[in-house]
Parts: sequence; structure tokens; C-alpha cells
Amino acid sequence: MADVSHHRGDLAGHPDASEMQARYERVLGGRDVVLVDGPVLLVGLYCAVSPWILHFTAAQPALVTHNLILGIAIALLAVGFTVTPERMYGLSGAMCAIGVWMIISPWIVGSGPDAGVIWNNVVIGALTFLLGAMCVAAASKSRRST
Repeated sequence: MADVSHHRGDLAGHPDASEMQARYERVLGGRDVVLVDGPVLLVGLYCAVSPWILHFTAAQPALVTHNLILGIAIALLAVGFTVTPERMYGLSGAMCAIGVWMIISPWIVGSGPDAGVIWNNVVIGALTFLLGAMCVAAASKSRRST
């Protein structure tokens, strides 16, 4: 019977150790915006639940659905940035576009929104735009360095 017990302590003797180390550095080396992933998730979750927090579900039913869908989309972008950053940071520009859309959406999607609804979407949109711009800047910086 073959000896299948492996010493799991040190991988220095593994034939692919240098390749694994280089890949690890490549994946984590481009993670300049790791601190942005959490705030993006929080902004997305808040956007999704903001109609119920600010109690405009009855007055603005179209804006409720709008904020729920875009909040989920922003939160999914945050999850994607965390899970597969190399592939997802190309969508950082889309996050900037979502931020701009969130700023103007109360007047386009809503019907006679009050000041609280407008300020809610303007703040969410501005935060989304700024976080997206930070992701775009970090992604372009990491592309230039590789």
C-alpha cells in the first residue's frame, strides 16, 4: 500500500510553490481598494431598504422598486469586487454611472418627490459615484503597474 500521508507544514518543497506565490501576489497585489468593498456593500444595502426606512413606499411606488433593484445591483457589485476582483473592477465605471443615475432618478422615476426622497437619492448617488471613482482609479493604477 502506498504512503499517502503528506507533511502539510511547509510548501517550500512543492514544485509549483513559486508559481503559486506569484499568483497569490498578483491577485492580492491589485487589491488597493479592499477598504472600498465594505462601504459599497453598505451603500447598496441601504439603497435597497431606504424606501422603508424613510417611509416613502406609499407615496413613491415606482421609486421603491427602482431603489430596491439598484440597491441589490450595487450590493452584488460589492460582492463581485470581493470575490473576483480581477474581473469585476472593470465594472467600476458602471458604478459611477449608477451613482449619477441615482442622483437624477427622483425626478425621472418618481412623481413629485419630497425633499427627503430627493436628498436620500442624492446622497446615495454621490457615495456610489465616489466609491466607483475610487475603484476606477485603483483599477487603472493596478493595470499600469502590471
